[in-house]
Amino acid sequence: MYDFPKIGTGVIAMMVIAMALFVIAPIVIWIVWTVKKKEKFTTIIVGAVTFLLFAIVLEKPIQNVLIFPTAMGLKEHAASQFINARPVLWAFLVGFFPGLFEETGRFVAFKTVLKKRKNRETSISYGLGHGGFEVIFILGINYLNYIIYAMMINSGTFGTIIEQVEAVAPDQAEAYAALPAQLAAITAFSIFITIWERIFAVLFHTGASLLVFYACKDKKKFWLYPLAILLHTAMDGVLGLTMVNVIMMSDVQIEAVVTVIGAFIFFVPYFLLYKKDKDRGASAEPAAQDPQ
Repeated sequence: MYDFPKIGTGVIAMMVIAMALFVIAPIVIWIVWTVKKKEKFTTIIVGAVTFLLFAIVLEKPIQNVLIFPTAMGLKEHAASQFINARPVLWAFLVGFFPGLFEETGRFVAFKTVLKKRKNRETSISYGLGHGGFEVIFILGINYLNYIIYAMMINSGTFGTIIEQVEAVAPDQAEAYAALPAQLAAITAFSIFITIWERIFAVLFHTGASLLVFYACKDKKKFWLYPLAILLHTAMDGVLGLTMVNVIMMSDVQIEAVVTVIGAFIFFVPYFLLYKKDKDRGASAEPAAQDPQ
C-alpha cells in the first residue's frame, strides 16, 4: 500500500490552466503570424512534422539505446556504462544529439519540401512550427499526464502505476514514487518559470531556423548550418552539466542562462541576416509566387 499526499484542487486548477496555455498559445501565435505576414500555414506544419520526425522518431530512440538503454527496457551495455561514468561526456552527448538531429532536420526541410520558399518569413514560420509544436508535444502532454496522475493520486489508484512500472522497469519506479510529492509542490511561480523558459526556447529554435535557412539559401553561408549544430549542442550541453552537478546552478540561474542564450541566438541572426535580407528585399523586384 502507498500513502501519497493529496493534490490540492488549486494545484490541479493551475495544471489545467497551464496545459491549456501550452496548447492554445502556440496555435494562436501560428495563426496571428501567418495572417499578418500572409505566410503559408503549411510551413508551420513542416516545422512541426520535422521536429516530430527528427527529434522524437529518430533522435530519441537512438539516444536512449546509446545512453539510456533502461528507458527502452534494455540492459546497460559497455557504451552506456562508459558514457554514464563520465559526466562531461554524458552532458556533451545529451546536447549533441538534439543539435545534430534537429538542425539536420531543418536543413533537410529547407532543402526539400521548402526549397522553393525563399522569402525570409519562411525561416521564422518554420521556427515557430518547430518550437511551438515542441511546447504542445512536451509540455501540453506532460501537464495532461500530471492532471491524470493527480486524479489517480487523490483517488488512491496511483499505486497501481508504480507496481506496473516496477514489473517492467524497476529502476524507474523510484521516479514515479517521487512524482506525487513533486506534483503537490507545483506553484504558480514554478509554472511561470516553465512558461518563461519556453518563450526563450522558442526564440532559440526560431534563431536556429534563421541560421539554417540562410545556410540553405546562400551556399557561401553553408557554415551557418554546422554553427547551428554547435550552438544547439552548447546550450543543451550546459544544461546537461547542471543535471550531473558538474556546474552548480539554482533553477533561477539556469533560467537566466536559457534566457541569455535563447535571446542571443535569436536576435543576432535576426539583425545580421533576417533584417538585412528584409532591407534588400524592400528594393528588390517581387519574387515569383510559390506554386506549392
